[in-house]
Amino acid sequence: MNSAQLPAQRRYLFATCPVAVLSVAVLLLISVAPVLPKEEPCQLCKHLVKMVMKGLEKTSKKNFDGGNPAWEKDKRLTYKNSETRLVEITETLCEKGDFECYKVLEQCDEHLETWWFEGKDNGSDLFQWMCMDGIKACCPNGTFGPECKECLGGPARPCYGNGRCLGDGTRWGSGLCKCNPGYGGFFCASCTDGYFMEHRNETHVVCTACYSSCTECTGAEDYECVLCKQGYELYHNRCIDIDECETGPAPCSPDQFCYNTEGSFECRACDKACVGCKGAGRSNCKKCSPGYVREGTKCVDIDECSTQENVCSGEKQVCENSEGGYFCICEQGYVPQDGKCVEDQTLVNPDKGLFDDITDDEVVVLQQMFFGVIICALATLAAKGDMVFTAIFIGAIAAMGGYWMSERGDRVLDGFLKGR
Repeated sequence: MNSAQLPAQRRYLFATCPVAVLSVAVLLLISVAPVLPKEEPCQLCKHLVKMVMKGLEKTSKKNFDGGNPAWEKDKRLTYKNSETRLVEITETLCEKGDFECYKVLEQCDEHLETWWFEGKDNGSDLFQWMCMDGIKACCPNGTFGPECKECLGGPARPCYGNGRCLGDGTRWGSGLCKCNPGYGGFFCASCTDGYFMEHRNETHVVCTACYSSCTECTGAEDYECVLCKQGYELYHNRCIDIDECETGPAPCSPDQFCYNTEGSFECRACDKACVGCKGAGRSNCKKCSPGYVREGTKCVDIDECSTQENVCSGEKQVCENSEGGYFCICEQGYVPQDGKCVEDQTLVNPDKGLFDDITDDEVVVLQQMFFGVIICALATLAAKGDMVFTAIFIGAIAAMGGYWMSERGDRVLDGFLKGR
């Protein structure tokens, strides 16, 4: 269709609305986006339909910006069905930078425009018009593939309602059933292990979970088991836990003990006081580890420092007990050096601080030096003509001069110059 064949309204808008032409050019440039995954076009087309409906609602009370309403009425041009409104809606359909959305929008553009002028006011469904019949990205629910074939189980209840048809509603997928938990088989019409068939008719199957320890059952109660999970044994239609720790040879290593759990067991580490054990704690030791002795039923730590003499033979060494053993450490005031304990020199001649030997008079000198720095700073500010700082500067000079002219000032200066 060339411009001469366009309806009068559309020729008017293409001539007066360069924005519409620019939008089409932008969409053509964006169409170089990467190829979309096969599952995406239908979902994106559904999104575009949803956004168009939102745009219609949002612009339902708008009119042309500016213009001549009387002329528009005479020419039978209305904002409601104008391409201006269509362009405004189209510009909001995809998020900025969403190239996948723009690619599908470019494919839908012609079908959306046709629906806008020919199908919208006739009540035609946009999803059917654009996504199913237009770009052929979608199928009716319950169908799949390029030819929209029926899913397994029929379009009304694919997979007996107990699973999902792969590709349902799209032009892609295999149409096979992915069953919900508890359901299996080609049509999701049978129950898997751990479930029993509670109800079945020609169109419906209901699978319900067995009791937790059963793999096959006739009902959901614990007394309706037929087969048991591993770690259980059947007894009067009940699945009873097998205590693996009591029914066979020890399944754990020598430094571990067996701990029974529901349907299984765990190997847990023995206490470090034990050499082999029958359970947790020091009262379940088979033997005591070196450094421990049995008292009653328990293995307790031996205090080598109190039970033995001369445990530590080195000079200036003392014994310090530890769990399962002991340490020989230096007495207080001594440190280890070359395998011996020697006197800690840092305690004999501790390092002096910077001002440890300073006299009171020298403290005064340091204070006056700091005071002098302050005076220099005030002098700099006074030189700039600040009257407040000038007054402070003169006062500081007077105070400083009075101090150094005093008897103590003479003594301090004399001592400082003589190095005392």
